[in-house]
Amino acid sequence: MQTVSIQTASKQYDVWIGERVIEEVRFFIQTNFADRTKILVITDETVKKLHLELLLKNLSSLPVIAYTVPAGEKAKTFDVFYACLTYMLEQHLDRKSLVLALGGGAVGDLAGYVAASFMRGIPFIQIPTTILAHDSAVGGKVAINHPLGKNMIGVFNQPEAVFYDTTFITTLPIRELRSGFGEVIKHALISDSAFYRELLCQISDLSKVPLSYWSKILEKGILVKRAIVEKDEMESNVRAFLNFGHTLGHAIEAEMGYGKFTHGEAVVIGMIFALKLSKHHYDLPFSLEEYINWLKQLGYSCDIPGDLEIERLIDRMKQDKKSINGSIRFVLLKEIGYPELVEMDEDVIRKELALFKGGK
Repeated sequence: MQTVSIQTASKQYDVWIGERVIEEVRFFIQTNFADRTKILVITDETVKKLHLELLLKNLSSLPVIAYTVPAGEKAKTFDVFYACLTYMLEQHLDRKSLVLALGGGAVGDLAGYVAASFMRGIPFIQIPTTILAHDSAVGGKVAINHPLGKNMIGVFNQPEAVFYDTTFITTLPIRELRSGFGEVIKHALISDSAFYRELLCQISDLSKVPLSYWSKILEKGILVKRAIVEKDEMESNVRAFLNFGHTLGHAIEAEMGYGKFTHGEAVVIGMIFALKLSKHHYDLPFSLEEYINWLKQLGYSCDIPGDLEIERLIDRMKQDKKSINGSIRFVLLKEIGYPELVEMDEDVIRKELALFKGGK
């Protein structure tokens, strides 16, 4: 088991990473939240079948109830958010209650926002079950989606702790492995060329990565995020670097329809485009051909879906959280490990998107 300590301006908490870490949750609650009146586990339909029973077994001596939401991005809607709050009121939760987010990034985002909103805020703990959630569970950004943009309605709300049980990875389908690994690649590209080269050389088949190595690279990814979040908790400057690949990625997700294209798959395409812009803007010394060939070997699609219109994507990017007064800003790389937030000319983006789509 590895432990990473996160110290932001608002809170200090630990992230525990390793096999069977879920067994430590009860001791943590009994030590730090022994006075809790009720503990609510928010999970989704898929994770409920796989992992809820194990968690409840480990918490059998505590006052625990569970609420199930739809799987994936369908959980991050106003209706589901409202339903969670209604259930909490019906079950008489109060300010001495505690929320546990058991699931992937969508459940963590929803549950963290629910916890922040209920009675003006009660504590919550992240128990991620996907690789993707190694990114979303750390740093305190919680939100739900709006039809006009992803994660547009939310707050900063740091968890009390994160318990990352890597045995859950064994239950993930290959598409979820790819989705989560996209964020691992992102952490490498914005932080350290050696980390990127290690991934490139060591991983050729995501289905054959041993748990011990997942633990290693997930810890590295969390350390990258820690270094940035501790400098900029509220995303006023350098935290925006964590959105590398997300400007176009979020636009693709929204245009495809949330849940029809996984977050990581969209971000991978967004990173390819950001690297193309980086070459245009900074003459980035980077082999895109090697990178794309590696991604294809891992099973990623490396092209913008053909039915998505360039003007629609640009409109979506204008609504991105990094955009100011409609000006589109991208996280680009001067070199691997040296990101910059850059306002891009719309005509340049339009031209590069057309080239990316093969002139379509």
